[in-house]
Amino acid sequence: RLRLHDGKLVKDRRYHLRTYPNCFVAKELTDWLIDHKEAPDRETGIRLMQKLMDHYIIHHVCDEHSDYKDAKLLYRFRKDDGTFPLSKDVKVFMRGQSLYEKLVSVEESILKVREENSVKYQRTFLGCEMIDWLVQEGEAENRKEAVELGRALLEHGIIQHVSNRHHFFDSDILYQFWINFRRRRRLTELLNENSSRTLSESPDSPFCLRKLNPDPGNTSFLSVQTNKEIKIVSAVRRSSITSLAGNSNPYFGATPMLVFPPVAECNPKSVLKRPVTNEELLSPGAPYIKKTLTIVGDAVGWGFVVRGGRPCHIQAVDPGGPAAAAGMKVCQFVFSVNGMYVLHLDYQTISSLIMTGPRTLVMEVMEAIE
Repeated sequence: RLRLHDGKLVKDRRYHLRTYPNCFVAKELTDWLIDHKEAPDRETGIRLMQKLMDHYIIHHVCDEHSDYKDAKLLYRFRKDDGTFPLSKDVKVFMRGQSLYEKLVSVEESILKVREENSVKYQRTFLGCEMIDWLVQEGEAENRKEAVELGRALLEHGIIQHVSNRHHFFDSDILYQFWINFRRRRRLTELLNENSSRTLSESPDSPFCLRKLNPDPGNTSFLSVQTNKEIKIVSAVRRSSITSLAGNSNPYFGATPMLVFPPVAECNPKSVLKRPVTNEELLSPGAPYIKKTLTIVGDAVGWGFVVRGGRPCHIQAVDPGGPAAAAGMKVCQFVFSVNGMYVLHLDYQTISSLIMTGPRTLVMEVMEAIE
Protein backbone atom coordinates (compact mmCIF):
# COMPACT_ATOMS: atom_id res chain seq x y z
CA ARG A 1 0.00 0.00 0.00
CA LEU A 2 2.73 2.45 0.97
CA ARG A 3 4.78 1.63 -2.12
CA LEU A 4 1.75 2.29 -4.32
CA HIS A 5 1.24 5.66 -2.61
CA ASP A 6 4.88 6.53 -3.22
CA GLY A 7 4.59 5.48 -6.85
CA LYS A 8 1.49 7.66 -7.33
CA LEU A 9 -0.64 4.68 -8.33
CA VAL A 10 -2.90 5.48 -5.39
CA LYS A 11 -4.35 8.93 -5.89
CA ASP A 12 -7.60 10.84 -6.26
CA ARG A 13 -9.36 9.91 -9.49
CA ARG A 14 -12.39 11.33 -11.27
CA TYR A 15 -15.02 9.13 -12.90
CA HIS A 16 -18.52 10.08 -14.13
CA LEU A 17 -18.32 13.60 -12.63
CA ARG A 18 -17.36 12.22 -9.23
CA THR A 19 -13.97 12.24 -7.49
CA TYR A 20 -12.87 9.09 -5.67
CA PRO A 21 -9.99 9.79 -3.24
CA ASN A 22 -7.02 7.48 -2.70
CA CYS A 23 -7.87 4.79 -5.23
CA PHE A 24 -6.10 2.83 -7.95
CA VAL A 25 -7.03 1.35 -11.32
CA ALA A 26 -7.03 -2.46 -11.23
CA LYS A 27 -5.45 -2.86 -14.66
CA GLU A 28 -2.64 -0.41 -13.78
CA LEU A 29 -1.97 -2.25 -10.53
CA THR A 30 -1.71 -5.59 -12.32
CA ASP A 31 0.85 -3.99 -14.67
CA TRP A 32 2.74 -2.67 -11.63
CA LEU A 33 2.84 -6.10 -9.95
CA ILE A 34 4.43 -7.63 -13.03
CA ASP A 35 6.86 -4.72 -13.61
CA HIS A 36 8.04 -4.90 -9.98
CA LYS A 37 8.30 -8.70 -10.04
CA GLU A 38 5.61 -9.11 -7.38
CA ALA A 39 3.73 -11.40 -9.77
CA PRO A 40 5.08 -13.45 -12.69
CA ASP A 41 1.95 -12.97 -14.82
CA ARG A 42 -1.47 -11.32 -14.89
CA GLU A 43 -3.29 -14.42 -13.66
CA THR A 44 -1.14 -14.57 -10.53
CA GLY A 45 -1.56 -10.82 -10.00
CA ILE A 46 -5.34 -11.21 -10.11
CA ARG A 47 -5.21 -14.08 -7.62
CA LEU A 48 -3.07 -12.00 -5.27
CA MET A 49 -5.45 -9.06 -5.35
CA GLN A 50 -8.42 -11.38 -4.87
CA LYS A 51 -6.66 -12.69 -1.76
CA LEU A 52 -6.45 -9.12 -0.45
CA MET A 53 -10.15 -8.62 -1.20
CA ASP A 54 -11.07 -11.84 0.62
CA HIS A 55 -9.19 -10.59 3.69
CA TYR A 56 -10.83 -7.13 3.60
CA ILE A 57 -7.63 -5.31 2.67
CA ILE A 58 -8.96 -3.75 -0.56
CA HIS A 59 -12.42 -3.29 -2.07
CA HIS A 60 -14.17 -1.77 -5.06
CA VAL A 61 -14.79 1.93 -4.40
CA CYS A 62 -18.58 1.47 -4.69
CA ASP A 63 -18.60 -2.15 -3.50
CA GLU A 64 -20.28 -3.11 -6.77
CA HIS A 65 -17.80 -5.94 -7.43
CA SER A 66 -17.03 -8.65 -4.89
CA ASP A 67 -14.18 -9.98 -7.02
CA TYR A 68 -11.06 -8.36 -8.43
CA LYS A 69 -11.32 -7.66 -12.15
CA ASP A 70 -8.26 -6.87 -14.27
CA ALA A 71 -9.99 -3.89 -15.89
CA LYS A 72 -10.33 -0.12 -15.69
CA LEU A 73 -12.19 -0.34 -12.40
CA LEU A 74 -11.37 1.65 -9.27
CA TYR A 75 -10.39 -0.10 -6.06
CA ARG A 76 -9.17 1.24 -2.73
CA PHE A 77 -7.28 0.07 0.34
CA ARG A 78 -9.63 -0.05 3.30
CA LYS A 79 -6.93 1.59 5.42
CA ASP A 80 -7.30 4.64 3.17
CA ASP A 81 -11.04 5.11 3.69
CA GLY A 82 -11.46 3.99 7.30
CA THR A 83 -13.33 0.76 6.52
CA PHE A 84 -10.52 -1.60 7.51
CA PRO A 85 -11.97 -3.85 10.26
CA LEU A 86 -9.84 -3.42 13.37
CA SER A 87 -10.91 -6.64 15.02
CA LYS A 88 -9.38 -7.99 18.21
CA ASP A 89 -7.19 -10.30 16.11
CA VAL A 90 -5.84 -7.46 13.98
CA LYS A 91 -5.18 -5.32 17.06
CA VAL A 92 -3.22 -8.10 18.75
CA PHE A 93 -1.20 -8.70 15.58
CA MET A 94 -0.39 -4.98 15.25
CA ARG A 95 0.53 -4.81 18.94
CA GLY A 96 2.87 -7.76 18.49
CA GLN A 97 4.51 -6.11 15.48
CA SER A 98 4.94 -2.87 17.41
CA LEU A 99 6.56 -4.64 20.37
CA TYR A 100 8.86 -6.61 18.08
CA GLU A 101 10.05 -3.47 16.28
CA LYS A 102 10.67 -1.78 19.60
CA LEU A 103 12.61 -4.76 20.95
CA VAL A 104 14.91 -5.22 17.97
CA SER A 105 15.72 -1.52 17.69
CA VAL A 106 17.15 -1.10 21.20
CA GLU A 107 20.66 -1.86 22.39
CA GLU A 108 21.06 -4.86 24.70
CA SER A 109 17.73 -6.27 23.55
CA ILE A 110 16.26 -9.20 25.46
CA LEU A 111 15.76 -10.96 22.09
CA LYS A 112 18.73 -13.29 21.65
CA VAL A 113 19.77 -16.57 20.09
CA ARG A 114 19.55 -19.13 22.87
CA GLU A 115 19.94 -22.87 23.17
CA GLU A 116 17.70 -25.40 24.89
CA ASN A 117 18.24 -29.17 24.81
CA SER A 118 21.06 -28.67 22.26
CA VAL A 119 18.73 -26.82 19.85
CA LYS A 120 19.35 -23.17 18.95
CA TYR A 121 16.36 -20.83 18.70
CA GLN A 122 16.16 -17.35 17.15
CA ARG A 123 14.50 -14.25 18.70
CA THR A 124 14.14 -15.82 22.16
CA PHE A 125 13.44 -14.33 25.59
CA LEU A 126 12.58 -15.55 29.07
CA GLY A 127 9.01 -15.02 30.21
CA CYS A 128 10.09 -13.05 33.28
CA GLU A 129 12.42 -10.91 31.13
CA MET A 130 9.54 -9.95 28.86
CA ILE A 131 7.37 -9.10 31.87
CA ASP A 132 10.12 -6.88 33.30
CA TRP A 133 10.56 -5.12 29.95
CA LEU A 134 6.83 -4.56 29.34
CA VAL A 135 6.37 -2.94 32.75
CA GLN A 136 9.60 -0.94 32.51
CA GLU A 137 8.68 0.46 29.07
CA GLY A 138 5.12 1.33 30.09
CA GLU A 139 3.63 -1.26 27.72
CA ALA A 140 1.77 -2.73 30.72
CA GLU A 141 0.81 -1.15 34.03
CA ASN A 142 1.71 -4.17 36.15
CA ARG A 143 2.95 -7.74 35.90
CA LYS A 144 -0.56 -9.20 35.76
CA GLU A 145 -1.44 -7.04 32.76
CA ALA A 146 1.87 -7.97 31.14
CA VAL A 147 1.12 -11.68 31.56
CA GLU A 148 -2.29 -11.18 29.94
CA LEU A 149 -0.63 -9.43 27.01
CA GLY A 150 1.91 -12.24 26.65
CA ARG A 151 -0.86 -14.82 26.68
CA ALA A 152 -2.78 -12.95 23.99
CA LEU A 153 0.35 -12.84 21.82
CA LEU A 154 0.86 -16.57 22.27
CA GLU A 155 -2.77 -17.44 21.57
CA HIS A 156 -2.58 -15.49 18.31
CA GLY A 157 0.56 -17.30 17.17
CA ILE A 158 2.91 -14.31 17.48
CA ILE A 159 5.07 -15.81 20.23
CA GLN A 160 5.38 -19.39 21.45
CA HIS A 161 7.25 -21.57 23.92
CA VAL A 162 10.31 -22.80 22.01
CA SER A 163 9.10 -26.42 22.09
CA ASN A 164 5.40 -25.49 22.20
CA ARG A 165 4.81 -27.13 25.58
CA HIS A 166 3.78 -24.20 27.79
CA HIS A 167 1.45 -21.24 27.83
CA PHE A 168 2.96 -17.86 28.72
CA PHE A 169 4.08 -17.49 32.34
CA ASP A 170 6.06 -15.00 34.44
CA SER A 171 8.96 -17.41 34.84
CA ASP A 172 12.32 -18.40 33.36
CA ILE A 173 10.66 -20.49 30.62
CA LEU A 174 12.10 -19.77 27.17
CA TYR A 175 9.87 -18.26 24.47
CA GLN A 176 10.47 -16.86 21.00
CA PHE A 177 8.79 -14.58 18.50
CA TRP A 178 7.30 -17.02 16.00
CA ILE A 179 7.00 -14.24 13.39
CA ASN A 180 10.03 -12.34 12.11
CA PHE A 181 8.31 -9.03 11.34
CA ARG A 182 11.48 -7.59 9.81
CA ARG A 183 11.70 -10.14 7.01
CA ARG A 184 10.70 -8.62 3.69
CA ARG A 185 7.83 -10.65 2.34
CA ARG A 186 6.76 -11.07 -1.24
CA LEU A 187 3.10 -10.93 -2.16
CA THR A 188 3.26 -14.34 -3.81
CA GLU A 189 3.73 -15.87 -0.35
CA LEU A 190 0.03 -15.26 0.17
CA LEU A 191 -0.71 -17.98 -2.34
CA ASN A 192 1.50 -20.53 -0.61
CA GLU A 193 -1.04 -20.85 2.21
CA ASN A 194 -3.12 -23.14 0.03
CA SER A 195 -0.28 -25.21 -1.41
CA SER A 196 -1.55 -28.21 0.54
CA ARG A 197 -4.71 -28.18 -1.56
CA THR A 198 -2.95 -30.27 -4.18
CA LEU A 199 -3.84 -33.32 -2.08
CA SER A 200 -6.16 -35.82 -3.71
CA GLU A 201 -9.78 -34.75 -3.60
CA SER A 202 -11.14 -38.07 -4.86
CA PRO A 203 -13.63 -39.88 -2.61
CA ASP A 204 -10.84 -42.39 -1.89
CA SER A 205 -8.69 -39.77 -0.22
CA PRO A 206 -8.42 -40.71 3.48
CA PHE A 207 -9.16 -37.16 4.57
CA CYS A 208 -11.76 -36.09 2.03
CA LEU A 209 -14.22 -33.53 3.36
CA ARG A 210 -15.70 -32.35 0.10
CA LYS A 211 -19.08 -32.10 -1.52
CA LEU A 212 -20.25 -35.01 -3.62
CA ASN A 213 -21.70 -32.56 -6.10
CA PRO A 214 -20.99 -28.81 -6.31
CA ASP A 215 -24.55 -28.10 -7.46
CA PRO A 216 -26.35 -25.73 -5.05
CA GLY A 217 -29.18 -28.21 -4.57
CA ASN A 218 -26.91 -30.92 -3.25
CA THR A 219 -25.14 -29.94 -0.06
CA SER A 220 -23.80 -33.27 1.14
CA PHE A 221 -20.16 -34.15 1.47
CA LEU A 222 -18.00 -37.14 2.19
CA SER A 223 -15.88 -37.71 5.25
CA VAL A 224 -13.66 -40.69 4.54
CA GLN A 225 -11.46 -41.64 7.45
CA THR A 226 -8.38 -43.86 7.43
CA ASN A 227 -10.49 -47.00 7.77
CA LYS A 228 -12.13 -46.07 4.43
CA GLU A 229 -15.57 -45.90 6.02
CA ILE A 230 -17.67 -43.35 4.19
CA LYS A 231 -19.95 -40.97 6.06
CA ILE A 232 -22.60 -39.07 4.16
CA VAL A 233 -23.61 -35.98 6.06
CA SER A 234 -26.48 -33.64 5.28
CA ALA A 235 -25.66 -29.94 5.29
CA VAL A 236 -27.53 -26.67 5.15
CA ARG A 237 -25.30 -24.17 3.40
CA ARG A 238 -21.60 -24.85 3.64
CA SER A 239 -21.12 -28.55 3.75
CA SER A 240 -17.76 -29.02 5.36
CA ILE A 241 -18.84 -27.53 8.70
CA THR A 242 -21.80 -29.80 9.26
CA SER A 243 -21.39 -31.70 12.50
CA LEU A 244 -21.33 -35.43 12.89
CA ALA A 245 -24.07 -36.22 15.35
CA GLY A 246 -23.75 -38.73 18.12
CA ASN A 247 -27.37 -39.89 18.18
CA SER A 248 -28.79 -42.85 16.29
CA ASN A 249 -28.68 -42.98 12.52
CA PRO A 250 -27.95 -39.29 11.82
CA TYR A 251 -25.87 -39.91 8.72
CA PHE A 252 -28.25 -41.14 6.06
CA GLY A 253 -31.17 -39.00 5.13
CA ALA A 254 -32.20 -36.47 2.53
CA THR A 255 -29.63 -38.01 0.16
CA PRO A 256 -31.30 -41.07 -1.42
CA MET A 257 -30.71 -39.69 -4.92
CA LEU A 258 -26.94 -39.99 -4.63
CA VAL A 259 -25.41 -42.71 -6.80
CA PHE A 260 -22.39 -44.16 -5.09
CA PRO A 261 -20.86 -47.56 -4.34
CA PRO A 262 -22.31 -49.40 -1.34
CA VAL A 263 -21.63 -47.31 1.75
CA ALA A 264 -20.07 -48.80 4.84
CA GLU A 265 -21.84 -48.26 8.13
CA CYS A 266 -20.51 -45.16 9.86
CA ASN A 267 -18.44 -45.28 12.98
CA PRO A 268 -19.60 -42.36 15.19
CA LYS A 269 -16.82 -42.93 17.72
CA SER A 270 -15.36 -39.68 19.05
CA VAL A 271 -11.71 -38.83 18.38
CA LEU A 272 -11.36 -37.83 22.04
CA LYS A 273 -9.50 -40.30 24.22
CA ARG A 274 -11.79 -39.44 27.14
CA PRO A 275 -14.63 -37.01 27.93
CA VAL A 276 -13.57 -33.52 29.07
CA THR A 277 -15.77 -31.13 31.07
CA ASN A 278 -15.93 -27.33 30.91
CA GLU A 279 -14.79 -27.20 34.52
CA GLU A 280 -11.68 -29.16 33.59
CA LEU A 281 -10.95 -26.91 30.62
CA LEU A 282 -11.31 -23.69 32.61
CA SER A 283 -9.72 -24.70 35.91
CA PRO A 284 -6.61 -22.66 36.87
CA GLY A 285 -3.41 -24.32 35.69
CA ALA A 286 -5.24 -26.72 33.38
CA PRO A 287 -3.00 -28.13 30.62
CA TYR A 288 -4.87 -26.34 27.85
CA ILE A 289 -3.91 -23.40 25.69
CA LYS A 290 -6.39 -21.10 23.95
CA LYS A 291 -5.74 -20.16 20.31
CA THR A 292 -7.52 -17.83 17.92
CA LEU A 293 -8.08 -19.06 14.36
CA THR A 294 -9.27 -16.90 11.47
CA ILE A 295 -10.68 -19.11 8.71
CA VAL A 296 -11.78 -17.76 5.33
CA GLY A 297 -14.22 -20.24 3.81
CA ASP A 298 -13.88 -21.30 0.21
CA ALA A 299 -16.54 -22.40 -2.28
CA VAL A 300 -16.92 -25.71 -0.47
CA GLY A 301 -16.86 -24.56 3.12
CA TRP A 302 -14.33 -24.25 5.93
CA GLY A 303 -13.11 -27.84 5.90
CA PHE A 304 -13.76 -29.21 9.39
CA VAL A 305 -16.30 -31.17 11.42
CA VAL A 306 -17.49 -30.23 14.90
CA ARG A 307 -19.11 -32.74 17.21
CA GLY A 308 -20.36 -33.31 20.75
CA GLY A 309 -21.48 -30.63 23.14
CA ARG A 310 -20.71 -28.77 26.36
CA PRO A 311 -17.92 -28.58 25.21
CA CYS A 312 -17.90 -29.34 21.46
CA HIS A 313 -14.71 -30.59 19.86
CA ILE A 314 -13.16 -30.78 16.39
CA GLN A 315 -13.82 -34.27 15.05
CA ALA A 316 -12.14 -34.02 11.63
CA VAL A 317 -10.13 -31.51 9.60
CA ASP A 318 -9.59 -31.53 5.84
CA PRO A 319 -5.79 -31.17 5.48
CA GLY A 320 -6.26 -29.27 2.21
CA GLY A 321 -8.98 -26.95 3.50
CA PRO A 322 -9.07 -23.43 4.99
CA ALA A 323 -9.35 -24.65 8.61
CA ALA A 324 -6.15 -26.69 8.39
CA ALA A 325 -4.34 -23.73 6.83
CA ALA A 326 -5.43 -21.62 9.82
CA GLY A 327 -4.02 -24.14 12.31
CA MET A 328 -7.09 -26.16 13.29
CA LYS A 329 -6.50 -29.69 14.60
CA VAL A 330 -8.67 -32.57 15.72
CA CYS A 331 -9.46 -32.80 19.45
CA GLN A 332 -9.45 -29.00 19.91
CA PHE A 333 -12.41 -27.68 21.92
CA VAL A 334 -14.55 -24.83 20.56
CA PHE A 335 -14.40 -21.89 23.00
CA SER A 336 -16.02 -19.10 20.94
CA VAL A 337 -17.43 -18.44 17.47
CA ASN A 338 -17.21 -14.92 16.03
CA GLY A 339 -16.81 -13.47 19.52
CA MET A 340 -19.64 -15.51 21.11
CA TYR A 341 -18.79 -17.82 24.03
CA VAL A 342 -20.00 -21.33 23.10
CA LEU A 343 -18.54 -23.83 25.59
CA HIS A 344 -22.06 -24.38 26.98
CA LEU A 345 -23.68 -25.05 23.57
CA ASP A 346 -24.24 -28.27 21.63
CA TYR A 347 -22.96 -29.00 18.14
CA GLN A 348 -26.29 -28.19 16.41
CA THR A 349 -26.31 -24.65 17.80
CA ILE A 350 -22.63 -24.06 17.00
CA SER A 351 -23.11 -25.38 13.46
CA SER A 352 -26.01 -22.98 12.98
CA LEU A 353 -23.94 -20.05 14.27
CA ILE A 354 -21.17 -20.81 11.81
CA MET A 355 -23.28 -21.54 8.76
CA THR A 356 -25.42 -18.43 9.17
CA GLY A 357 -22.43 -16.20 9.93
CA PRO A 358 -19.90 -14.46 7.70
CA ARG A 359 -17.57 -16.23 5.31
CA THR A 360 -14.60 -15.18 7.45
CA LEU A 361 -14.93 -17.24 10.61
CA VAL A 362 -13.08 -16.31 13.82
CA MET A 363 -12.93 -19.17 16.30
CA GLU A 364 -11.22 -19.52 19.64
CA VAL A 365 -10.26 -23.10 20.42
CA MET A 366 -8.66 -24.78 23.42
CA GLU A 367 -5.90 -27.27 22.71
CA ALA A 368 -4.26 -29.72 25.09
CA ILE A 369 -0.61 -28.94 25.83
CA GLU A 370 1.46 -31.99 24.97
